Amino acid sequence: MVEIDRYLSARAGLLKASQVRELLKWIGKDVISLGGGVPDPASFPMGEIKLIVAEILEEKGAAALQYAPTEGIDELRGEIARFMTKRGLKAKAENVLVTSGSQEALELIARVFIDPGDLIVSENPTYLGALQAFNVYEPRMVGIPMDEEGLRVDALERELRRIESVSERVKLAYLIPTCQNPTGRTASLERRKTLLELVEVHDFLVVEDDPYSYFYLDGVEPPSLKSMDASGRVIYVSTVSKILAPGLRIGWVVAEEEIIEKLAIAKQGVTLQPPTLSMYVLLEALKRGLVDRQIPKLKEIYRVRRDTMLEALETYMPVGVKWTRPSGGMFVWIETPESVDMDELLPIALTEYKVAYVPGSSFHVDGSGRNTARLSFSYPPLNAMREGVARLAKLIAERAALRAEPVRN
Repeated sequence: MVEIDRYLSARAGLLKASQVRELLKWIGKDVISLGGGVPDPASFPMGEIKLIVAEILEEKGAAALQYAPTEGIDELRGEIARFMTKRGLKAKAENVLVTSGSQEALELIARVFIDPGDLIVSENPTYLGALQAFNVYEPRMVGIPMDEEGLRVDALERELRRIESVSERVKLAYLIPTCQNPTGRTASLERRKTLLELVEVHDFLVVEDDPYSYFYLDGVEPPSLKSMDASGRVIYVSTVSKILAPGLRIGWVVAEEEIIEKLAIAKQGVTLQPPTLSMYVLLEALKRGLVDRQIPKLKEIYRVRRDTMLEALETYMPVGVKWTRPSGGMFVWIETPESVDMDELLPIALTEYKVAYVPGSSFHVDGSGRNTARLSFSYPPLNAMREGVARLAKLIAERAALRAEPVRN
């Protein structure tokens, strides 16, 4: 057999498997998954989507199965712009690019904007799928620490000054300011204002990834960075995966027309176009108000789930373990004693304790955080979630005791 490795490109060597995607293989194998951020299937509006698909095939016929424009169907772009405008982000159809999920949007942004050696700042920890998309283009990632109010803008400002002191500059920042993945934290309004001031002073772009704000749970949702953007520096990314169904594979970018044009050209060489049938499904879901009706339902579903996980953590986790109290989204971030290596424990958790989680090092731009982990409350039944947390707590307590950490149940 041919040795394929001899033929691989240098870039192929930078491709890394997603730990989240690998953990999805354990779903259904008597393992309780607190790993991937898989939406609750009960949230899918199955009946309404079924009717929409039937009507589309009846009324649109072959057009619903035919090729479509790279930028997306014009009518859908207009509906997305109206949907965003209702949420406080004023947009026109020309400002919208429809993508095959928001993950493709991140890939296109990386392809268009990142050269080897470019400096990219992000929250630390941050979404591992973004790191996966960006790293093949060989940027230098700079992680900025967070606290309960989101990205620490004081730390960002110090880092920007340090970078400029050595005659370098940041090209863009990748941020999830609302219900952040993996921590669930939301940046305060004051932090957002200060961040945008720094963006102007230090002259870089911002990618705002926003899949989770639809089920922000703590009062009035803060405005998106894009809605506060006065100079066109923010590239906004979102998705229908969490509010209708991930299988539709539809996301979008809202940005200045010049940016949309560049991303569309890049998309021609990647997926050519978004899936046509899915675009018509989303178009009808928006026109009929299905998406608007979904959002309050999702808030209640994930409020119960979040509160159940927090109660389980309070009940079972040993002293010495800390966790975030997310403002929404799908995740809780835990920090164990320094001696507990969550990367090292994962195989034991999967095979002996039958519980899955995502080790925190995957989310750190520098590979640190081996004593941290992301837990998802979005998928397992509530009783299974409680049991999964109890199993994980038992494993952490046993490992900490083995390493002579002062931890008790």
